[in-house]
Amino acid sequence: MKFPRNVRILRSHFDVAPFAVVFFLLVMFVALGTLLPIPGVGISLDVPTASDLPGIEKPTVAVAVDANGRLFFKNKIVTEAALTDGLSEAVQESSAPLTLVIHADKSVTYEKLLHLTLLARASGIHEALLATLPRLVEGPSARP
Repeated sequence: MKFPRNVRILRSHFDVAPFAVVFFLLVMFVALGTLLPIPGVGISLDVPTASDLPGIEKPTVAVAVDANGRLFFKNKIVTEAALTDGLSEAVQESSAPLTLVIHADKSVTYEKLLHLTLLARASGIHEALLATLPRLVEGPSARP
């Protein structure tokens, strides 16, 4: 028994436009997907809590120290030399005196905090504050 051949070989030119459009859309999705924040990425700090601490109205510059003693400045891990250079640049760019805000983990030693304050002083920043989380209030009777 012979089957009839209904299949024709493609004899027209190959149209690339639909494939190019699909490829372009895939590239756009991948490119935009890289801009989405990824949970769990970043440093994990266990910052102490405190209540009724005053804030500051002056311009600030922030430095973070994690439990391993790594320094973070402008969302990057930096060395002490790079931190000193970055703080010096921040002082030169600012028109008002800056205050250093230290975001430190609970396990960071006092010696490390003092060393960080002295680095800031050498860069021209004479005030330093420790960042804390606000203490949670448990109901209306918790505050005198």
